Amino acid sequence: MEVFKTVAKIIDGELFKNMMLEGAASVEARKEEINDLNVFPVPDGDTGINMSMTLNSAARELSKLNSPTLGKALDVTASAVLRGARGNSGVITSLLFRGFAKGMKDISQADGGNLANGLTEGVASAYKAVLKPAEGTILTVSRVAAEAAVRAAKEDRDSEKVLLAAIEAAKVALEETTEQNPVLKKAGVVDAGGFGFIILLEGMYAALTGQTGLRAIFTPAVKKPVESPALADFSRFDTGEITFSYCTEFIAERQDKKRSPDKLREVLEGIGDCVVVVDDDEIIKIHVHTDNPDRALAEGLKYGPLVSIKIENMRAQHEQLLQENMAESMGEREIAPPEKRYGFVAVAAGEGLTSVFTDLGVDKMVEGGQTMNPSTEDILTAIDGTPAEIVFVLPNNKNIIMASEQAAPLSDKQVVVLPTKTIPQGLCAMLAFDPDVDPAVNEASMAKAINGVRTGQVTYAARDSEFDGRSIKEGDYMALADGKLIHTSKKFEDVIKKLARETADKKSTFITVIYGEGADEESAEGVAQFFAKEAKNAEINIIHGGQPVYSYIISVE
Repeated sequence: MEVFKTVAKIIDGELFKNMMLEGAASVEARKEEINDLNVFPVPDGDTGINMSMTLNSAARELSKLNSPTLGKALDVTASAVLRGARGNSGVITSLLFRGFAKGMKDISQADGGNLANGLTEGVASAYKAVLKPAEGTILTVSRVAAEAAVRAAKEDRDSEKVLLAAIEAAKVALEETTEQNPVLKKAGVVDAGGFGFIILLEGMYAALTGQTGLRAIFTPAVKKPVESPALADFSRFDTGEITFSYCTEFIAERQDKKRSPDKLREVLEGIGDCVVVVDDDEIIKIHVHTDNPDRALAEGLKYGPLVSIKIENMRAQHEQLLQENMAESMGEREIAPPEKRYGFVAVAAGEGLTSVFTDLGVDKMVEGGQTMNPSTEDILTAIDGTPAEIVFVLPNNKNIIMASEQAAPLSDKQVVVLPTKTIPQGLCAMLAFDPDVDPAVNEASMAKAINGVRTGQVTYAARDSEFDGRSIKEGDYMALADGKLIHTSKKFEDVIKKLARETADKKSTFITVIYGEGADEESAEGVAQFFAKEAKNAEINIIHGGQPVYSYIISVE
């Protein structure tokens, strides 16, 4: 039996071209799977599209080349992905290949060692260009892959073995991104960009090992794909959680070569986040999330004419995703037929508060509040289950108003979202409701009632922290008036006195003390006495709310 010695696979220009075509086709084929994971840096579900368009820009240019040298194929790839880069993940992908080309410069053929050097240079370029690199992202996955490639190349410079080692290490790193990144952990998913990077490498590996032939750019085919991870639940994220509205990208010509790109980075960092600035001798590529795209464009013009511009509203993209996700689950929804004209949905936590709202006529309660915000789907389910033609929704927390407003247009019922920011506002709104008047009249009178109540809250600090710019020590009691921190102290009596003086006076007519976890009726009576001193003519009631976080919620009308 004849034994053949394995020959290290060498990558020339034509093979590298085929590897890039296969990698781009792989990402194109699975871009929706990548999109379904995209919650970081913003939950707008377009990472797959952006990576695919970025790589396809290189595939289009490479497909025009006939038996290129390796140097030519690398240069064309680096230039095309830079000019065609879209989105945060696309720009980082372009940086990886820009560095990759640099790492394999001036060689006509590449083995595993050269491949490892290219991956290492790519990672270095990406980390250098991203102003605030976040771990648990495509950066992490690519770095771990490059490190594994270097280790493998020291043992064997066969390019197949080196690339396979990089892929296997990247898969392990991808699984760890969920715990590394708080946003991913909240959604329970791995990083979308990291997943896309692995799909790209697997496509390149398929071409390198001859598992597939050269194909048209958009033909789906991956012979040994990474398994699809769990999908993200975009309803877990409120559109209001997106810090800046506009994903702004443009390319500026470098006519003024004396002007430093570092100055541009500094300006962009001052007006947004997710800043990436990539430059070469001819152009500067900019990516930034900002509320002032016009300012970003104006800064770019100082370097030269703008070659291309893309501005997308990420908040609008997220809202569209929510609506699409809800539409997909329409068949599973149970919608209660109307048995009456008006119905109510309220958000609150605590058995006592649930009973109070139910006694006032609320049909469906959604558990939530401070630190436990319900999703848009949770609120929509409650609306659907309310047996009424017109449903009023009381969020009772400023962080839940957006989710409620997103749920409203998804329902077949007429939905009115009252912007109640606190439990007392929700209770006052219910007390102002009149079943015998039209919806518009009710909405106006309930909104007026909301504006006529002040809310006091008392809690304590579980750890050292800052709130409203003030330093808070562990164990401090904290008093808030209408959401604003007004006093902290080690002494409970001090914060109650301050809160009573801030919220109540002789004009106050009705005060309700709602006590929750960590408090009892006897202590609540003591709290009521402090308010009685400030509002001598007010009627004061005490209610057991059972709410978490806040020992006391005080309503002052």
